[in-house]
Amino acid sequence: MRAVPVWRTTVDRDRCMGSGVCVALAASLFVLDDERSRAPVEFVAPDETVLDAADSCPARAITVTENGRVIGPRD
Repeated sequence: MRAVPVWRTTVDRDRCMGSGVCVALAASLFVLDDERSRAPVEFVAPDETVLDAADSCPARAITVTENGRVIGPRD
């Protein structure tokens, strides 16, 4: 049986500046909480929108990993 890919999404709340870009791009995957972003669900199915949010974060506070390998933000 083949494993279903899962991405881990984390937000460094110390780096986050609360711009809300991630929420605007992916409201189902990020929320603003106390003026900082967070991912209410840590593990998600692969979704290009998650990578777009990580790429667009002005503070580079969002990290997306797959099996421990960083896949976002993309450089």
